[in-house]
Amino acid sequence: MKKLISIIIPAYNETDCVDELARRLSLVFESESAYDFECVIVENGSIDDTYEKLLKINAADSRFKILKLARNFRMDGGLTAGLSHVTGDACVLMTADLQDPPELIPDFLRLWEQGYENVYGVVTERQGTGPIRTFNSKAFYWLANTLTDGRVTKNASDFRLVDRTVYESVRAMDERNRFVRGLFSWVGFNSIGVPMVRPPRHGGVSNAHTLKVLDLAFKGIFAHSYKPLRLISVIGMLVSLGAVITTIWLAIQAVAFGVPFSGYGTIMCTLLLGIGIITLLLGVIGEYLALIYEEVKRRPNYIVSKKIGF
Repeated sequence: MKKLISIIIPAYNETDCVDELARRLSLVFESESAYDFECVIVENGSIDDTYEKLLKINAADSRFKILKLARNFRMDGGLTAGLSHVTGDACVLMTADLQDPPELIPDFLRLWEQGYENVYGVVTERQGTGPIRTFNSKAFYWLANTLTDGRVTKNASDFRLVDRTVYESVRAMDERNRFVRGLFSWVGFNSIGVPMVRPPRHGGVSNAHTLKVLDLAFKGIFAHSYKPLRLISVIGMLVSLGAVITTIWLAIQAVAFGVPFSGYGTIMCTLLLGIGIITLLLGVIGEYLALIYEEVKRRPNYIVSKKIGF
Protein backbone atom coordinates (compact mmCIF):
# COMPACT_ATOMS: atom_id res chain seq x y z
CA MET A 1 0.00 0.00 0.00
CA LYS A 2 1.33 3.41 -0.96
CA LYS A 3 2.10 5.96 1.72
CA LEU A 4 -0.06 9.09 1.63
CA ILE A 5 1.65 12.48 1.64
CA SER A 6 -0.58 15.39 2.61
CA ILE A 7 0.30 18.89 1.43
CA ILE A 8 -1.01 22.06 3.09
CA ILE A 9 -0.89 25.32 1.13
CA PRO A 10 -2.49 28.56 2.36
CA ALA A 11 -3.40 30.79 -0.59
CA TYR A 12 -4.30 34.47 -0.41
CA ASN A 13 -4.70 36.37 -3.70
CA GLU A 14 -2.61 33.81 -5.58
CA THR A 15 -4.52 33.77 -8.87
CA ASP A 16 -1.27 34.06 -10.83
CA CYS A 17 0.30 31.08 -9.07
CA VAL A 18 -2.21 28.31 -8.33
CA ASP A 19 -2.37 26.77 -11.80
CA GLU A 20 1.41 26.49 -12.06
CA LEU A 21 1.55 25.25 -8.47
CA ALA A 22 -0.87 22.40 -9.21
CA ARG A 23 0.98 21.50 -12.41
CA ARG A 24 4.38 21.29 -10.73
CA LEU A 25 3.08 19.33 -7.73
CA SER A 26 1.46 16.81 -10.06
CA LEU A 27 4.73 16.41 -11.97
CA VAL A 28 6.67 15.86 -8.75
CA PHE A 29 4.42 13.01 -7.65
CA GLU A 30 4.36 11.47 -11.12
CA SER A 31 8.06 10.84 -10.55
CA GLU A 32 7.39 9.62 -6.97
CA SER A 33 5.22 6.63 -7.84
CA ALA A 34 5.72 5.05 -4.39
CA TYR A 35 3.48 7.72 -2.84
CA ASP A 36 -0.06 8.99 -3.14
CA PHE A 37 -0.75 12.60 -2.29
CA GLU A 38 -3.57 14.87 -1.25
CA CYS A 39 -3.21 18.64 -1.44
CA VAL A 40 -5.30 20.77 0.92
CA ILE A 41 -5.27 24.33 -0.43
CA VAL A 42 -6.56 26.74 2.20
CA GLU A 43 -8.26 29.63 0.41
CA ASN A 44 -7.48 32.33 2.95
CA GLY A 45 -10.09 35.00 2.22
CA SER A 46 -8.79 36.09 -1.20
CA ILE A 47 -10.40 39.08 -2.92
CA ASP A 48 -9.33 38.04 -6.44
CA ASP A 49 -10.44 34.95 -8.40
CA THR A 50 -8.15 32.50 -6.60
CA TYR A 51 -11.14 30.49 -5.35
CA GLU A 52 -12.67 30.17 -8.81
CA LYS A 53 -9.38 28.86 -10.18
CA LEU A 54 -9.09 26.39 -7.32
CA LEU A 55 -12.56 25.04 -8.12
CA LYS A 56 -11.40 24.30 -11.68
CA ILE A 57 -8.25 22.60 -10.37
CA ASN A 58 -10.36 20.43 -8.05
CA ALA A 59 -12.74 19.53 -10.89
CA ALA A 60 -9.78 18.38 -12.99
CA ASP A 61 -7.96 16.51 -10.21
CA SER A 62 -9.77 15.44 -7.03
CA ARG A 63 -6.49 15.10 -5.15
CA PHE A 64 -6.58 18.90 -4.81
CA LYS A 65 -9.01 19.76 -2.02
CA ILE A 66 -10.16 23.21 -0.95
CA LEU A 67 -10.76 24.71 2.48
CA LYS A 68 -12.36 28.12 2.04
CA LEU A 69 -11.98 30.27 5.15
CA ALA A 70 -14.52 32.90 6.15
CA ARG A 71 -11.87 35.63 6.00
CA ASN A 72 -8.11 36.02 5.97
CA PHE A 73 -6.63 34.32 9.04
CA ARG A 74 -3.05 34.93 7.95
CA MET A 75 -0.44 32.32 7.21
CA ASP A 76 -0.46 30.58 10.60
CA GLY A 77 -4.26 30.44 10.67
CA GLY A 78 -4.25 28.86 7.23
CA LEU A 79 -1.63 26.29 8.23
CA THR A 80 -3.58 25.47 11.39
CA ALA A 81 -6.76 24.94 9.37
CA GLY A 82 -4.92 22.61 7.01
CA LEU A 83 -3.35 20.63 9.86
CA SER A 84 -6.83 19.93 11.23
CA HIS A 85 -7.94 18.30 7.97
CA VAL A 86 -5.01 16.17 6.75
CA THR A 87 -4.66 12.41 7.15
CA GLY A 88 -1.32 11.56 5.53
CA ASP A 89 1.56 9.46 6.81
CA ALA A 90 3.56 12.66 6.45
CA CYS A 91 2.63 16.25 5.75
CA VAL A 92 4.29 18.99 3.68
CA LEU A 93 3.71 22.65 4.53
CA MET A 94 4.48 25.23 1.85
CA THR A 95 3.44 28.55 0.32
CA ALA A 96 1.37 29.02 -2.82
CA ASP A 97 3.67 31.54 -4.52
CA LEU A 98 6.22 28.86 -5.52
CA GLN A 99 8.96 30.42 -3.43
CA ASP A 100 8.98 26.98 -1.81
CA PRO A 101 10.00 24.86 -4.83
CA PRO A 102 7.89 21.67 -5.07
CA GLU A 103 10.91 19.99 -6.67
CA LEU A 104 12.54 19.85 -3.21
CA ILE A 105 9.84 17.52 -1.88
CA PRO A 106 11.62 14.35 -3.14
CA ASP A 107 14.71 15.36 -1.15
CA PHE A 108 12.51 15.81 1.92
CA LEU A 109 10.96 12.36 1.31
CA ARG A 110 14.37 10.67 1.12
CA LEU A 111 15.36 12.13 4.49
CA TRP A 112 12.01 11.19 6.00
CA GLU A 113 12.50 7.61 4.86
CA GLN A 114 15.91 7.68 6.56
CA GLY A 115 14.20 8.35 9.89
CA TYR A 116 14.03 12.14 10.17
CA GLU A 117 10.63 13.26 11.43
CA ASN A 118 10.91 17.01 10.79
CA VAL A 119 12.66 17.99 7.56
CA TYR A 120 12.67 21.75 6.96
CA GLY A 121 14.12 24.16 4.45
CA VAL A 122 16.92 26.49 5.52
CA VAL A 123 17.09 29.56 3.29
CA THR A 124 20.63 30.29 2.16
CA GLU A 125 19.68 32.90 -0.44
CA ARG A 126 16.56 35.00 -1.07
CA GLN A 127 16.20 35.91 -4.72
CA GLY A 128 14.07 38.89 -5.70
CA THR A 129 13.94 40.21 -2.14
CA GLY A 130 14.67 43.85 -1.32
CA PRO A 131 17.29 44.95 1.21
CA ILE A 132 14.69 45.97 3.83
CA ARG A 133 12.98 42.56 3.82
CA THR A 134 16.35 40.80 3.87
CA PHE A 135 17.46 42.87 6.87
CA ASN A 136 14.13 42.23 8.65
CA SER A 137 14.54 38.47 8.17
CA LYS A 138 18.12 38.44 9.44
CA ALA A 139 17.22 40.59 12.46
CA PHE A 140 14.22 38.41 13.31
CA TYR A 141 16.12 35.13 13.16
CA TRP A 142 19.01 36.48 15.20
CA LEU A 143 16.68 37.84 17.86
CA ALA A 144 14.39 34.80 17.89
CA ASN A 145 17.31 32.39 18.05
CA THR A 146 18.87 34.35 20.92
CA LEU A 147 15.71 34.77 22.99
CA THR A 148 14.44 31.19 22.54
CA ASP A 149 17.75 29.49 23.34
CA GLY A 150 18.16 28.30 19.76
CA ARG A 151 14.69 26.71 19.38
CA VAL A 152 13.93 28.87 16.32
CA THR A 153 16.59 27.77 13.85
CA LYS A 154 18.28 30.55 11.92
CA ASN A 155 16.71 30.99 8.45
CA ALA A 156 14.37 28.00 8.91
CA SER A 157 11.26 28.37 6.76
CA ASP A 158 7.70 27.08 7.08
CA PHE A 159 8.48 24.84 4.09
CA ARG A 160 8.89 21.42 5.66
CA LEU A 161 7.88 17.77 5.67
CA VAL A 162 6.83 16.35 9.04
CA ASP A 163 5.89 12.86 10.13
CA ARG A 164 2.35 12.14 11.30
CA THR A 165 3.53 11.93 14.93
CA VAL A 166 4.94 15.45 14.63
CA TYR A 167 1.97 17.17 13.02
CA GLU A 168 -0.46 15.40 15.34
CA SER A 169 1.54 16.72 18.31
CA VAL A 170 1.34 20.28 16.97
CA ARG A 171 -2.32 19.83 16.00
CA ALA A 172 -3.14 18.86 19.59
CA MET A 173 -1.85 22.20 20.93
CA ASP A 174 -4.84 24.43 21.56
CA GLU A 175 -3.04 27.76 21.61
CA ARG A 176 -4.68 30.90 20.19
CA ASN A 177 -1.43 32.63 19.28
CA ARG A 178 0.11 30.09 16.93
CA PHE A 179 3.54 30.68 15.50
CA VAL A 180 3.57 27.37 13.64
CA ARG A 181 7.27 27.46 12.78
CA GLY A 182 8.08 27.85 16.46
CA LEU A 183 5.69 25.06 17.50
CA PHE A 184 7.38 22.56 15.19
CA SER A 185 10.73 23.54 16.71
CA TRP A 186 9.35 23.30 20.25
CA VAL A 187 7.98 19.74 19.94
CA GLY A 188 11.42 18.44 19.03
CA PHE A 189 11.67 15.03 17.29
CA ASN A 190 14.47 13.99 14.95
CA SER A 191 14.97 17.08 12.78
CA ILE A 192 17.24 18.17 9.94
CA GLY A 193 17.55 21.30 7.82
CA VAL A 194 17.94 21.25 4.04
CA PRO A 195 19.71 24.25 2.43
CA MET A 196 17.55 25.91 -0.21
CA VAL A 197 17.58 28.96 -2.46
CA ARG A 198 14.30 30.84 -2.18
CA PRO A 199 13.38 31.99 -5.70
CA PRO A 200 11.28 35.06 -6.54
CA ARG A 201 7.49 34.78 -6.53
CA HIS A 202 6.06 33.10 -9.61
CA GLY A 203 3.55 35.93 -9.93
CA GLY A 204 1.43 38.43 -8.04
CA VAL A 205 2.46 40.72 -5.21
CA SER A 206 3.77 39.67 -1.82
CA ASN A 207 1.52 40.40 1.15
CA ALA A 208 4.43 40.12 3.58
CA HIS A 209 4.95 43.84 4.10
CA THR A 210 7.39 45.14 6.70
CA LEU A 211 4.78 45.85 9.39
CA LYS A 212 3.18 42.42 8.97
CA VAL A 213 6.58 40.73 9.17
CA LEU A 214 7.45 42.69 12.32
CA ASP A 215 4.09 41.83 13.89
CA LEU A 216 4.63 38.14 13.16
CA ALA A 217 8.17 38.36 14.52
CA PHE A 218 7.11 39.93 17.82
CA LYS A 219 4.25 37.48 18.29
CA GLY A 220 6.54 34.56 17.56
CA ILE A 221 9.19 35.75 20.00
CA PHE A 222 6.79 36.63 22.81
CA ALA A 223 4.90 33.33 22.37
CA HIS A 224 8.06 31.25 22.73
CA SER A 225 10.26 33.17 25.15
CA TYR A 226 10.01 34.71 28.61
CA LYS A 227 13.39 36.39 28.34
CA PRO A 228 11.94 39.83 27.50
CA LEU A 229 10.13 39.74 30.86
CA ARG A 230 13.33 38.79 32.62
CA LEU A 231 15.12 41.64 30.85
CA ILE A 232 12.72 44.05 32.54
CA SER A 233 14.07 43.02 35.95
CA VAL A 234 17.67 43.19 34.74
CA ILE A 235 17.22 46.63 33.16
CA GLY A 236 15.39 47.87 36.25
CA MET A 237 18.23 46.76 38.50
CA LEU A 238 20.88 48.26 36.22
CA VAL A 239 19.08 51.60 35.98
CA SER A 240 18.57 51.68 39.76
CA LEU A 241 22.21 50.80 40.36
CA GLY A 242 23.29 53.51 37.91
CA ALA A 243 21.09 56.05 39.67
CA VAL A 244 22.53 55.14 43.09
CA ILE A 245 26.13 55.31 41.85
CA THR A 246 25.50 58.64 40.12
CA THR A 247 23.87 60.11 43.24
CA ILE A 248 26.76 58.98 45.47
CA TRP A 249 29.31 60.36 43.00
CA LEU A 250 27.58 63.73 42.78
CA ALA A 251 27.28 63.88 46.59
CA ILE A 252 31.00 63.19 46.99
CA GLN A 253 31.80 65.87 44.40
CA ALA A 254 29.62 68.37 46.23
CA VAL A 255 30.94 67.64 49.74
CA ALA A 256 34.62 67.05 48.98
CA PHE A 257 35.22 69.49 46.13
CA GLY A 258 32.37 71.96 46.34
CA VAL A 259 31.07 71.01 42.90
CA PRO A 260 27.32 71.74 42.82
CA PHE A 261 24.78 69.25 41.52
CA SER A 262 24.14 69.69 37.81
CA GLY A 263 21.23 71.88 36.92
CA TYR A 264 17.87 71.77 35.19
CA GLY A 265 19.09 70.33 31.88
CA THR A 266 20.67 67.28 33.49
CA ILE A 267 17.57 66.62 35.56
CA MET A 268 15.29 66.82 32.53
CA CYS A 269 17.50 64.52 30.45
CA THR A 270 17.55 61.99 33.27
CA LEU A 271 13.77 62.16 33.64
CA LEU A 272 13.15 61.74 29.92
CA LEU A 273 15.56 58.81 29.76
CA GLY A 274 13.83 57.17 32.72
CA ILE A 275 10.37 57.73 31.23
CA GLY A 276 11.52 56.26 27.92
CA ILE A 277 12.88 53.13 29.60
CA ILE A 278 9.73 52.70 31.69
CA THR A 279 7.51 53.11 28.62
CA LEU A 280 9.54 50.51 26.73
CA LEU A 281 9.28 48.03 29.59
CA LEU A 282 5.55 48.65 29.96
CA GLY A 283 5.22 47.93 26.23
CA VAL A 284 6.85 44.52 26.71
CA ILE A 285 4.46 43.75 29.57
CA GLY A 286 1.58 44.92 27.37
CA GLU A 287 2.55 42.44 24.63
CA TYR A 288 2.38 39.55 27.08
CA LEU A 289 -0.94 40.80 28.46
CA ALA A 290 -2.31 40.94 24.90
CA LEU A 291 -1.26 37.31 24.34
CA ILE A 292 -2.99 36.29 27.59
CA TYR A 293 -6.10 38.21 26.51
CA GLU A 294 -6.18 36.33 23.19
CA GLU A 295 -5.87 32.99 24.99
CA VAL A 296 -8.63 33.83 27.49
CA LYS A 297 -11.14 34.75 24.76
CA ARG A 298 -10.82 31.22 23.31
CA ARG A 299 -11.79 32.31 19.82
CA PRO A 300 -11.00 29.82 17.03
CA ASN A 301 -7.83 30.19 14.99
CA TYR A 302 -9.85 29.91 11.79
CA ILE A 303 -13.44 29.55 10.51
CA VAL A 304 -14.20 27.33 7.53
CA SER A 305 -17.00 28.52 5.27
CA LYS A 306 -16.77 25.77 2.60
CA LYS A 307 -15.09 22.39 2.07
CA ILE A 308 -14.55 21.08 -1.44
CA GLY A 309 -13.36 17.54 -2.08
CA PHE A 310 -13.43 16.17 1.46
